[in-house]
Amino acid sequence: MPDYKFKTIDAKGKIRSDTMVASNPMELEKRLGNMGFDLLNYKEQTKAAKSAFRSKRISRRELINFTFHIEQLIKAGVPLIDSLKDIRDSLDYSHFTDVLQTVIEDIEGGKTLSLALSEHPSIFDNVYVTLVRVGEETGQLAEVLDDLAETIRWQDELISQTKKIMIYPAIVSSIVLLVVTFLMMYLMPQLLPFIRNIGGEIPLHTEILIFISDVFVNYWYLIFSIPVVIFIGLKYFARTNVKFRYFIDKMKLRMWIFGPLMTKIKLARFANYFAMMYSSGITVLDALKISEKMVDNMVLEESINKARSSISDGVIISESFEAVGVFPSMIVRMLKVGEDTGAMDNALLNVSYFYNREVKESIDKIEPTILPILTVILGGIMMWIMTAVLGPVYDAVAGVKL
Repeated sequence: MPDYKFKTIDAKGKIRSDTMVASNPMELEKRLGNMGFDLLNYKEQTKAAKSAFRSKRISRRELINFTFHIEQLIKAGVPLIDSLKDIRDSLDYSHFTDVLQTVIEDIEGGKTLSLALSEHPSIFDNVYVTLVRVGEETGQLAEVLDDLAETIRWQDELISQTKKIMIYPAIVSSIVLLVVTFLMMYLMPQLLPFIRNIGGEIPLHTEILIFISDVFVNYWYLIFSIPVVIFIGLKYFARTNVKFRYFIDKMKLRMWIFGPLMTKIKLARFANYFAMMYSSGITVLDALKISEKMVDNMVLEESINKARSSISDGVIISESFEAVGVFPSMIVRMLKVGEDTGAMDNALLNVSYFYNREVKESIDKIEPTILPILTVILGGIMMWIMTAVLGPVYDAVAGVKL
């Protein structure tokens, strides 16, 4: 269906502009009328604009609220269509409003909720759609949506915690870079004639400082552009070369301080999604196939894939994961417990709980550790510059005979 860029006016006289999917202008006008808007004008989008529209995303908070609200309404016995319309009408107009209107019309046209949601993969991913389909097939849609809301909320908290430890080092590192740039590009060129006119031999560390200052002054555009070019180049090669991406993902897991933390976050996410799908009635092999994409790391994806192949050959789950040699012993032990007790979902949720707790503890430890490290680095740079600048002055003063 084509996408239309339109302009509308509501009952309060407020004019709005946005885009919407519709089969023809009459359907566009009908959809907007159902939402309480009068169509003023419209224009069919080009192919490039259509691609940009379909790639629109919503915030994780919006997705959590939607999942929670629809779960509550369905649990209360409100029909699905009425539940979706209530949620649509309660939202301020946005891209998500258009998405909900499209979902409502698809369901009215005979589609299931999961099939209607699958038309918007940038908002509802494969795990979300699969679990909704399982809920529809088992008659436990409200329970599945409740688990989904909790999982998305947990993931949002995890991402917030991860960002928390990255913001402070980024701010301090930026300040250090700005201070060094100011000293090298402004202060040193001002002091250089004075240092040279003092006379006497210039110490080695002062010569090094002068050289670095000259590099900053003459090649500042390379200093600031090369890291950006390298970053873009790495992203490009990682996207186009599978082996290089595998190497980068392996280095991410081995990175000092952040590598183990990243591994725990990804394993916690894997265990959480695996447990949720297993408890919803999805087979182990299907749950592994879907959840392996959730780890967002080729090394772990390959390991899960190998374990899945081993399980399909008849090897028990715990032995399959142990044979891969990547997963920590705690995961293997919990899987073994799950097999022995028949409560695999509870065992996996325990894995997710322990890793989530370790991530929080690691963040609490890393944050106070980073402050003194960055302070020492900044202090060391300032000490070196002061010594390099004042050293020749002191030598010249000390050499003066009274």
